[in-house]
Amino acid sequence: MKVKAENLQIKYGNQLALKDVSFELNGEKIYGLLGRNGAGKTTLLSILASFREPTSGSLTINGELPFENAKVMQQVAFLYNKDYKDESDNVIAMLEDVQRYRPHFDRDYADFLIDRFMLDKKKPIKQFSKGMQSSLNVIIGLASRSPITIFDEVYLGMDAPSREIFYKELIQDQEKYPRIIILSTHLVSEMEYLFDEVLLLDRGSILLQDDYDSLISKGASITGNVELVDKFVKGMRQINIQQLGNTKSVTVYGELTDHEKEAAFESGLDIAPVSLHDLFVHLTQGGN
Repeated sequence: MKVKAENLQIKYGNQLALKDVSFELNGEKIYGLLGRNGAGKTTLLSILASFREPTSGSLTINGELPFENAKVMQQVAFLYNKDYKDESDNVIAMLEDVQRYRPHFDRDYADFLIDRFMLDKKKPIKQFSKGMQSSLNVIIGLASRSPITIFDEVYLGMDAPSREIFYKELIQDQEKYPRIIILSTHLVSEMEYLFDEVLLLDRGSILLQDDYDSLISKGASITGNVELVDKFVKGMRQINIQQLGNTKSVTVYGELTDHEKEAAFESGLDIAPVSLHDLFVHLTQGGN
């Protein structure tokens, strides 16, 4: 499957929710879609899931427009923070309904996941806790095995053990049945090890797209004497600065050369890696 967005825009009244968004998703990978509240993540995903059309630009899946395209829509599963307060069916009835519209749905795997998440098969879904409803969304998404599977903040309300089950099953099932999986999340530090590639959305625009290892290698924290640090980072992209007394720490974005690392070591400066979570926070400072 191939997803391609070209100059994608969504406009609500006079406000642009997405601004000239262009990217490609190629290969069966787990993509992390990151962005602050209001960055446009759910808006972007709703276009991919055929929930709406863009105001301008285009998004195609294998060269076809997904909106009102039944063939393409069957290939995309979009799971989000849904309210099931009016859902009187139990889990079994809901999964039977889902199975009708999902050609790759694995009912045996779904039953296995029901037991893994310890969901009551007879209780109406509207009586489930928020965490149990989120677990149901995870079950639907994983068992559907859609070529494009989107999880938009589906972990909300899930406790730590349930989230760990989700992550473990996600990795294992991706190995057996690889597809494009998109994880939209704010739990960056907890989930970053799942990502093969990262897209960072900031105020409606794509700030960066990079594979995880490459992205992480571009962040570094330089710590030491104020004057030495200032001299070393001059001309570099500085995304965070902290100072206590005569000690300063500057986070830079941009891969350091071996020569620069050696020069820092000889100057008595400390170079430390920066987590994806910290890069996300520092690169989107000033976002909404």
